[in-house]
Amino acid sequence: MEPQDGHDGPYAAPVKLATQQVKPGWIDYNGHMNVTYYTMAFDNAIDAFLAQELGMGEAHAARVRQGPYSLQNNVSYFAELLEGADFRVQVLLVDHDEKRMHLFMQMLNGAGGLAATCEAMLMNVDHTTRRATPYMGWIQKRLASMQASHDALPRPKGLGAQIGIRRKE
Repeated sequence: MEPQDGHDGPYAAPVKLATQQVKPGWIDYNGHMNVTYYTMAFDNAIDAFLAQELGMGEAHAARVRQGPYSLQNNVSYFAELLEGADFRVQVLLVDHDEKRMHLFMQMLNGAGGLAATCEAMLMNVDHTTRRATPYMGWIQKRLASMQASHDALPRPKGLGAQIGIRRKE
């Protein structure tokens, strides 16, 4: 049974999520948002994206006993976010298959400048067997519809970035 939450497209490309604000408790001894809270903000963005856009958030996971597990995240930082600063996350579906999705997220400050990015790989897991399982058919249709919208965008700078010290020759 297909739930009523989420939608079947057309999908925004990229998906722009609601504006948030840096809370006082998120500030570290350097006077800016701590890396823990960048990670939390990206994780919360994934949850909002899955629920609002694809209909496969927390309620879906509880109902069908399956949901997305994070396999890998790569976070890059470009600009500080200070206490009280507004920011929002936008999500690009880079790729997907029957069990996984590859996302690229940009965290933008209130002026629209790039603060951070997060590249993430998710896998759908059956909560009973604790093993990978295909997304339900209606989710696969929504992912395909979203992929068609997102494939029209240029690939973002930093996608697939490797970590390492860059040395001058």
